[in-house]
Amino acid sequence: MQNDDVQLTRLRPFEAAARLESFTRAADELGLTQTAVSRQIGQLEAELGLRLFERRNRAVFLTDEGRRLGRVVGDALAAIRSEVASLRGSRAPGTVVLRCQLCEAFYWLMPRLSRFHARHPDVQLQLVSAIAPLTQATEPFDVALQTTGRASGAARLLFTAADSIFPVCAPSLLADHPGPLAPASLLELPLLSHRVTPQDWFDWPDWLATAGLPHTSRLRKVSFDSYPLVLQAAVAGQGVALGWNRTVAGLIEDGKLRAACNLSVDRPSEISVFRGSRRGSHAAVDSLIAWLKAELA
Repeated sequence: MQNDDVQLTRLRPFEAAARLESFTRAADELGLTQTAVSRQIGQLEAELGLRLFERRNRAVFLTDEGRRLGRVVGDALAAIRSEVASLRGSRAPGTVVLRCQLCEAFYWLMPRLSRFHARHPDVQLQLVSAIAPLTQATEPFDVALQTTGRASGAARLLFTAADSIFPVCAPSLLADHPGPLAPASLLELPLLSHRVTPQDWFDWPDWLATAGLPHTSRLRKVSFDSYPLVLQAAVAGQGVALGWNRTVAGLIEDGKLRAACNLSVDRPSEISVFRGSRRGSHAAVDSLIAWLKAELA
């Protein structure tokens, strides 16, 4: 007789590893060894008769089956945490947690939030800004917005939105050039770069390849570990940055930045919106998702 039961003790290590897409970080979170987490997940895979993770070069990546199971287990654990909080009397009805990349939160979301509050005055929105990808989120969230291609773990993709990317700089940097420069002329200027590990962010090598320009070691590149710092350096006249239209439109309108050349790269799925494992008010979460979809259309 076949036994279809799965040891529930293996699901918590699996959920942490799926959410973080890392056995090591899951072990740190749970206070276990990496070997113990790996063993529990291996035993879970044996019980299910399928692979939940692909293991490549000391890194792990969710399979389609692993992603599906991760969402189910994450939702179940979130429901348990929510009910425990409710029994303790610490639940905040109507609160929706929105996790948003820092730059989009500051430059794109904040100027628009008054419209959301005016339309949904009964929804209490908690905004969590972050630089790290979703897999490094330390608290549950209802909805998240981040650049497409960054690690998202078991979070469920709701929809994507387009954006365009073009070089921007302070008007003072090109005071002698009232019109846009030729793309090749930008190679003579300092290029402000957002470098992260892994490089899951569109940066100058990608833009130069699109423009058909060489990416050589002679380029004057100044690197930063966060995109908000890149933009502030551009506003200060320190060089040319790559600007996402949704993010820099307000800075251009205020005269703090200008387009440096006439080449723009269109990215049809540049921004992704995800549903997290936290289970806030369904009606409130649905209202936020619908509003984001309209604003990003």
